Amino acid sequence: MLDTFWGHLILFIVIIFAFVLTGVMGFIYIERRLLGRFQIRIGPNRAGPFGLMQPIADAVKVLLKEDIVPANADKILHLLAPVVAFIPTIMIFAVIPFQEGASLVDLNIGILYIVAVSSVSVIGIIMAGWSCNNKYSLISTMRMIAQVVSYEIPMSLAIISVLLLADSLSMVSIVKAQNIPYILLQPLGFVIFLLAALAEVNRTPFDLLEAESEIVAGFHIEYSGMKFALFYLTEYAEVLAVSAIITTLYLGGWNGPLLPPFLWFLVKVLSVFLLIIWIRATVPRFRIDQVMSFAWKFLLPVAGINLLITGAQIVLWPGVSAWLIVPVNFVIAAVLVLVWSKFLFSEGERVEV
Repeated sequence: MLDTFWGHLILFIVIIFAFVLTGVMGFIYIERRLLGRFQIRIGPNRAGPFGLMQPIADAVKVLLKEDIVPANADKILHLLAPVVAFIPTIMIFAVIPFQEGASLVDLNIGILYIVAVSSVSVIGIIMAGWSCNNKYSLISTMRMIAQVVSYEIPMSLAIISVLLLADSLSMVSIVKAQNIPYILLQPLGFVIFLLAALAEVNRTPFDLLEAESEIVAGFHIEYSGMKFALFYLTEYAEVLAVSAIITTLYLGGWNGPLLPPFLWFLVKVLSVFLLIIWIRATVPRFRIDQVMSFAWKFLLPVAGINLLITGAQIVLWPGVSAWLIVPVNFVIAAVLVLVWSKFLFSEGERVEV
């Protein structure tokens, strides 16, 4: 019995690693090809048919590059930092339900586990910025910590709104509770979570922490070779995790007609990622003051109001059909965003740079 348990555990861990690595390589290829189309160019098309081997060629390239460590760096922390950043990202997938019965473990506090584990990756970033003995990487690290902490609050409020509807913290139970996808009941919560998650994983338009025009190349400026590749892999694994979490919380997880449940899950994850690419190709990068103001002055108040509205609907309309609440929530979301945007971004406001 014990041998069977450990065998299944090891098998599922291997499947998760294979899924993440395959998904990351697929995401890298899709993003580069789509960005080429958005920018009226071809994109990678030399390595293999249609450029399909380009992610593998890039992986081989970074593996063969020289590993350079600054002379005055803390070599132990410099080595451990990318590992500490990467492992928690993989751990997130332990509670992601790919379909009913297809998850490593169904924790009754699954979403709380995800929020806690994902925060550990920041420690790896702190280690990277500190260990390099480079003031530019350290300043970039401080910026990233401020950004991550700021956007975790509205993202957590958006998650709480979903938990009120599902009445459970289990990821599997949240999927089963979605008779209709929660994106229809929580359109504003979905937008808040998506924007906060983009800031958490350092994606456009919140990616100025690694912008060449800002502080050199960010916290990993002193990294090369496989260590740099591990940070790169971590970023795309986080995007894959965000897409999977959004699919579970807002898009009904594996639920869907005709297609097999696992295939529905993959289609929804890919759709979220395509939306993230679309945002990257369309929206210009924010300034640092805009990034912080957007978190504290816009997302946080709107997320708080969305949470209050969700609680009020559950208390006041317990027996009302969810389909009747859908148009009401879309109207409330549109009015709230317009009114708050007008208040926040009025012509009389002056921004200090």
